Order: sequence, then C-alpha cells, then structure tokens
Amino acid sequence: MEERIFSQVNYDLGTLIGNIDVGHIGLPDIQRPFVWLDKKVRDLFDSMYRGYPVGYFLFWENGLVTDSRTIGADNKQIHPSQLIVDGQQRLTSLYAVIKGVPVVRENYEKEIIRIAFNPLTEKFEVTDAAILRDKSYIHNISSLWQENEGILNVIRNYISQLKETREVTIEEERHIERAITKLSNLTHYPFTVLLLSSKANEEQVSQVFVRINSEGKRLQQADFILTLMSVFWDEGRSQLEDFCRQSRIPATSGVSPFNFIIQPDPDQLLRVCVGLGFKRARLQYVYSILRGKNLDTEEFSEELRDTQFGILKKAQEEVLALKHWHDFLKTILLSGYRSSSMISSNTNLMFAYTLYLIGRTEYNVDEFQLRNIIAKWFFMSSLTSRYTGSPETAMEADLTRFRYIKSGDEFLQILEGIITDKLTEDFWTITLPSDLATSASRSPSLFSYQAALVLLDAQALFSKHSVLDMLDPSTRSSRSSVEKHHIFPKAYLVRQGISDQREINQIANFALLEWNDNMKVSDTSPNEYVKELTKRFTHEELKLMYYWHALPDEWQNMEYQNFLSTRRERMAKVIRDGYSKLTLNHIDADTKQISIKDVIENGETEETEFKSTLRVNLHTKLSDSRIELSVLKTLAAFMNTKGGSLVIGVNDDGTPVGLSMDGFKNEDTFHQHLDNLINDKIGHNAHIYMHSHFEDFDNERVLVVECLPSRAPMYVKESDIQKFYIRTGNSSSELTGNQEREYITLRFRS
Repeated sequence: MEERIFSQVNYDLGTLIGNIDVGHIGLPDIQRPFVWLDKKVRDLFDSMYRGYPVGYFLFWENGLVTDSRTIGADNKQIHPSQLIVDGQQRLTSLYAVIKGVPVVRENYEKEIIRIAFNPLTEKFEVTDAAILRDKSYIHNISSLWQENEGILNVIRNYISQLKETREVTIEEERHIERAITKLSNLTHYPFTVLLLSSKANEEQVSQVFVRINSEGKRLQQADFILTLMSVFWDEGRSQLEDFCRQSRIPATSGVSPFNFIIQPDPDQLLRVCVGLGFKRARLQYVYSILRGKNLDTEEFSEELRDTQFGILKKAQEEVLALKHWHDFLKTILLSGYRSSSMISSNTNLMFAYTLYLIGRTEYNVDEFQLRNIIAKWFFMSSLTSRYTGSPETAMEADLTRFRYIKSGDEFLQILEGIITDKLTEDFWTITLPSDLATSASRSPSLFSYQAALVLLDAQALFSKHSVLDMLDPSTRSSRSSVEKHHIFPKAYLVRQGISDQREINQIANFALLEWNDNMKVSDTSPNEYVKELTKRFTHEELKLMYYWHALPDEWQNMEYQNFLSTRRERMAKVIRDGYSKLTLNHIDADTKQISIKDVIENGETEETEFKSTLRVNLHTKLSDSRIELSVLKTLAAFMNTKGGSLVIGVNDDGTPVGLSMDGFKNEDTFHQHLDNLINDKIGHNAHIYMHSHFEDFDNERVLVVECLPSRAPMYVKESDIQKFYIRTGNSSSELTGNQEREYITLRFRS
C-alpha cells in the first residue's frame, strides 16, 4: 500500500491568522482570484457563530519554498513552511475581515469586505447604505479585532449609539454583551487542516488540489493549466493576471493593454497561448502534455514537461506583446466592429487573435495581407456564429489545419478557403435573411449589419453623423448619442393589433437613430415622422440613406410583415456589401517592396515625403500640434491619391536624424502615439491602408509608414473641421468646394 502523504492537524482561527502574519503559513498562487461574494463571507461568519462546521483546509508542508505569495503584510518574520493549497477563498475571507485588509476582486480592484452584525437579533448582513443608517448594527465587525479597539469599547460604543434611538433595558445590555463577546471569540473557532507531507512533490500537490477542490467556482480545464503554471512557472501566471488587470484601466502614460473591445481574463489569454504554441484548442490535451505526458506512450517525464513549458513560455511572450495585441485590435476595428457591445463571442475574438499570431509570428505573412484576411475571418466567424455550441471541437478542427503547413501562402489559402466555403451565394440570399428573423438583442447578424454600416461609412438614419463616430465607445456619454429606434413604433403597432413583443422587437424593425430624433419620433406613425425628418435631405441623400438602412421606397406605407421580410433581404445585401469592402487583394498585389535606402536616396516625390520629427518643433524644441498635423495631412493625401511612403526621422534633404528628438521612451510608445493621432484625426479605418515599421538607416532608426490608395475619402479633422488633401508633386494640397466634390466623384465613385 502506498505511504499516506498527509496528516491531520488542528488549529484555531486565531492561530491560523497569527501564523499567516509571521509568515509561517504562505500562499502559493495556485488558485483563482478572490471570487466570493460578500454575502458568502457573511454566511461563513454566521455558520461559525452558530457553531456549524465550515470545512477543512489543505496545506502543504514544504520548507524549501521561499518565494511564495502570502496573504497580508509583505514583510514576514520567517519563510513559510506551510503553503495553502485548498481553502484560499475561506481563509482569505477570514483574514481580510479579522485584520480589516482589502481583497483583490476578479476585476483586479481592491475592496474592503464589510460585514455587519446586530447583537440584539444576532443577525449578520452585508453592510450597505441602509445598514449604515441603522444604529442597531455594528457596521463593520472588523472593529472587534483591531488593536486600537477593545471588546469593552465596542460594547460600550454600540450601546451608546443604540440609546440615541431608543431606551435599552438591562436585559438587552446583557444580551448585547454576550452576543458581541461570542462574536469576538470566533478567533477560537477550531479548524481541521489536512497537511500534505514535505515528501509530496509539486506534481502530487497539483493533482491533489485538482481532485479534491470543491470551494468557489467549479474548476475547468483552464484552471488546471493555471494551477500547473502556478506550481511550475508562477511568473507566467502573474504576467497573465497583470496583463488582464491593466486591460481594465486606461493608461495614464505609456502603452498598456487597455482597449474598448475586450478586457480578457487569464483563461482566455491562456487559450490563445496554447493555440499558438501547441495548435490545440482542447485544453485537456494541453494539461496532459504540460504535465510531461507523452500522448502516444502515456508516460510522464520531467524533461518533456520542461520542454512543453518552454513552448508555452515562448507563445505567451508573443501573446502578451503589446505591439501584437494592439495591431490585432486595430484589425478588429477595421472589420467594422467598434466596441465590446458589438462582440457577440469573446471566444471567437480570442481565436481570431490566435490565428493572427500564427500568421504573424510563424509564417511572417505580409502585414497588409494578414490584416485583410483576419478582418475577413472575424467578420465571417462572427456573422456565422462559427464557435457556438461546441467551440473547442470547432477550434480544434480549425487549428489542426495549421500543424503541418510550411508557408504564409498556405496559411492564407486555408483561411480563404474556409471563408469561401462558408459565405456561399445560398448563405447570403437564403441563410442570412433567415438568421435576421429574430428579436434577439445580441444577434450576431445584427452586429454584423452594424459593422457593415461602419465599413460603408454610413450615416445614422435621418442624420448627418456617421455610424462609425456615433458607435465610437471612446466618445460616448452616459446617454448614448445613437439609439436603436423602432422603425414602426411599439405603441403604433399595438394600435394596429400587433402586440406580440417578439414581433414588435424584430431586429428588422430597428435602425440606428440619434437620441434626439428618437425622442421626437416617440409613438407616432411612420407616415407622420417620415414627412418631418426627410425634409432635411435631398433626393440623392435620402436614396443613399435608404440603401444603408435597408429601407424600400414607400416603406412607411407597407404592411408590417411584408416590411420585415423585405428589409431582412435588404439588410443581408448591406451586410454583403460591407463585407466586400474588406476584399483588397488587387491592391495588395500591386504593392512593391522597396528598400529604405532606395526610398531615401530617390528623395521626396509625389509618393515619398520626409519628416524630421513626429511632434517636436526643431526650432523651439517643444511638442507642436502643427508638426503632428503636417504628418497627418501627408498620410491622408497619400491615401487619397496613389499611395506613398512617409519616412519620419529624416530631414528634407534626405539626411537621417533619427527618432530621439521626439522624446519617446521606446518605439512602442512612439508607434502608439502615432496610432492615437490617426484614430483621433483621420479615423480607425485608415489603418487598413497603412503599414508602419521601424528601419535602420545610416546608423539611425527611422519610422516608415507605407500607405495604399484608399477606397473611401480620408479627411483630417482640424479644429472639428474635416479637410481633404491630395498629393500634387512633392507636397500635400487641400481641396475645397467644387474641386473636392469633382475629385471625389472621379476618384472614389466612378
């Protein structure tokens, strides 16, 4: 019989807390962030107060571990000899309340757990605004165990505050004293600890934890892998968590993972890591191979485990690289999806990131081509709900295709083939209109329709404002500037005898409308509000607007069911037209690779321009918005004309001066600043026509921004005025009035 690897040890709560304080008990981070709700902490204290059992703890006796994380103070008197394996949620709850210290929530924000207690009723509550006004409660039981407080003071203060509201009898005072004393004595509450022997190795500890854990959330395969990471590569687990925490907080300086599309969790990033590193989606396989299991022989080896963790480490470095992360998110923006509110599946989004990284890091796919294919892929997979139902099975099948390919061309061919096979003529004309027959507010087809409106540079219904700008999450107020409007108002339909909410709330009965207009429409009939709102537009403007919003002529006079059916078909057509904007293969084919040496030696031309700096005026040595604006004018002019290359860090005469004058701490912050300028002054869609990269030239670093001719006019916002530029010779010129209209007609609409 195998030797038992655990023993039973009894502690009281006070001893546990004291041992944590001095560092005798430590916490290896092999569990998830603190996930208990405050009401569960309340129930824990209530159970202990009533003398109920609350479970055991699992500790690991291991004096060799000297760098384990701990609950509580940072400076310990000794290195931990006992490590908490199971019971983190309970012990963290107990420690946080007894010591009055904050916990870190799942959103990575710190928060004090406040539990209230009524000594008269002996009832526990989570402290809220109502409790704070109620003097029959001790508002935070942590006060009982604070060094500057004594139980007698707590009792005295409580009775005093209670007497401010009513008379307190001698009997009640005695009851109060007994109840508070009983609560204070919870530090003597007994706990049973199952102590794993120091002879147990890390693998055994990990296995025991996985097998017996029953507290908090049910462990998933991702939790198993995160457990292994904590045991064998704690730094990697911390890196994932830090990335997730930073993605939720806008950066005050420098570059961070923060964005408006997704705030990932560690398990989501982990899936990307294993997808990139192992071409696997079924995490049970990855868990086994990270333990060092040979899937063919079923045998384990430490050498294999180290090898597999080496693969994971390399993949995670790529996944957490901020340049990769933000370039990918820009690709999602280019597909028309503007914010998290338009993302129906984060699983789909993160799998697209996996594919992006495979193409970029393993096959060195040209950035233009990679952006194009991933934007198309994400649009397709979102529209078709590719990873709903059994996502791991579908993703595993897709990843299998990339295990044995040798080139970027094969990578592109596989993705193009899947997209083509999925988006057939039957899909566009039969399946999609049918998918649009729903009232689901988070329908993937509805979000794809909104994305198509962004790609088509559409305006909101009966508005001069673009859908793109109105869906921009960075400029949204508490009251949305654009709302989903019932084209046939609810009250109007009810008056027509249509009361079924599923019929009224069909997505084909919604359009994006400015908030003020939505208020004006209210419950009036379509005939009434259309007469008023259409006065703002010419016939041609109205025709284009009706196309964008899939409205047939005289739609306001149509029978409702006929209107819905017709509009679904038109919405499907708009989605298809929006998707077609992502097809840029003929442009990519014309792109020529020219060395930086040749570009600079040829001097400034219609398709080449040099800028000494991005933001610094060389005369004043200060940041100057006019310098930034000059860069943006050049980029917009290139895109509006024949394309071209802007080189930053080179004087007009071709002398390289480098990038140091701009004063950025590194190239990432330099690049991010330029991206932010483009987003703010030109728009996110400009990125699909640009590729920027740093180069070495004559012992100096320069930034090259290559621009393709755009498919839509690119404007530069100057003091809230949109201005239009083209290249004439080796300079950028503004067009206005008739010149602008004629040029746009010939260049973009012919």
